[in-house]
Amino acid sequence: MREQYMRTGEGFLLVYSITSRNSYEEMPTFQQQILRVKDRDYFPMLICANKCDLESERQVASQEGQEMAKAFGCPFLETSAKTKINVDEAFYTLVREIRRYNKEFASLSGGGVSGGMSGPGGGYGGAPEDNAGGCGCIIL
Repeated sequence: MREQYMRTGEGFLLVYSITSRNSYEEMPTFQQQILRVKDRDYFPMLICANKCDLESERQVASQEGQEMAKAFGCPFLETSAKTKINVDEAFYTLVREIRRYNKEFASLSGGGVSGGMSGPGGGYGGAPEDNAGGCGCIIL
C-alpha cells in the first residue's frame, strides 16, 4: 500500500521523532524506497525532526538530522506537532521544493510537467499563505 502512495506523491515529508533513535535510523530506508519507486536519483523531500518540544527526552541531536538532510540533498526542520512549531513551515518548504523540482524538470525536458504544481487544478498560488490542500505531499 505504501508504494502506491510513493508512486503518486509529488513530495515527501520524512518525519522522525527526536525522542526515538530508531525512527531516525529508518530515514535512509524510506529515502531509498522513494527513490527506487520513483526511479530517480533525487525527488522532493524534507526531513522533519518532530517533538522538538520534548528536549529533555532527546535521543537524536539536531546536527545529526542536519547532516542526514545534507546527505539526502534536502531541507531539514525541527518541528512539534503538539505545539505547532514549524508545522506550517514544513509544508510550505516542501511545496517550494516540489515547485523547484518541477521547474527544473520542465526546463531539462523542454516542456511542462504533466500533473505538476501549477496551472488549472494545481491548487497553488504564489505565496506560502495560499491553500496547499491536495498538494500530493506524502508524510512517512
